[in-house]
Parts: sequence; structure tokens; C-alpha cells
Amino acid sequence: MTTTPDGRPVPPPHADERTMLTAWLDFHRATLALKCADLTDDQVRLAAVPPFSMTLLGLVQHMAEVERNWFQRVFAGQDMPPVFDMTNTDGYALRPGRGLDEATAAWQAEIARGRELTADASLDDSGHLTDHQSGHARERGWPTEGM
Repeated sequence: MTTTPDGRPVPPPHADERTMLTAWLDFHRATLALKCADLTDDQVRLAAVPPFSMTLLGLVQHMAEVERNWFQRVFAGQDMPPVFDMTNTDGYALRPGRGLDEATAAWQAEIARGRELTADASLDDSGHLTDHQSGHARERGWPTEGM
């Protein structure tokens, strides 16, 4: 496998659709992990661009929620609680006792579960959006046709 100088996997220039999809997901996942590598807990808690409150730690937590949402809730139709707690459904809120190691472990577990759920799926398989989610996407099936 070819990697960038910083160690991220390089998606192949030509491949079948599944290979391209998973390679690009892995590349972007590795990019976020790289941005957090070797940072202290204080550094991952710093707002990227004040006055906005987004932090790298919040983004890692958010990506754990995104992975759970798309692969377990939407694709597999499972009724899953938020990864961290019911008051942090988007993942961005930080808790004093939760550091990068815990958030990264949760994110990696969600990635692994998503891979399990989609391993034998056809590229034509689709998920199902809830009433709440479908308000953002025009209809309940995803992807929507004709968008």
C-alpha cells in the first residue's frame, strides 16, 4: 500500500467503486487522527478559530457519532444511543474527564463496527432515514435520487 510521507494510506488512482469508497474513507479518517497525533489534552481542547468552540477533541467525538449514525442507525436500522451521552448527541461537547485516548478508542470502535455491518453489503444497499433525519434530505431513502 502506498502512503503519504506522513503515513496516511493513499487511495488508488483507479479501482472498483467499493475499493475507492473505503480507501477515501480511510484516508480522511487517517487525516483526522494525524491532526491529533502527539498533541496534549490541552491542545486538542483548544478552539480552532475563536470565538467558535470547535476543537479537535470535539471533532473526534463528533466523528464517532457520525460513524454510529450512518452505519448503525441509518444503514443497519439499529436503535442506538449516542456514543457518549444523551446530552451530547452531536459529540462536540467536551467533558473534563474524557480525553483524546477515550474519544479515539470510541471512534475506532465505531469505525470497526461500521466495517462489520457493511462488509457483505452490496453497493446498491441503502439505509433508511428517520422522520427527523429525512427533514435534511428531502425523503426517507438515502441517497435521494435526482438531487
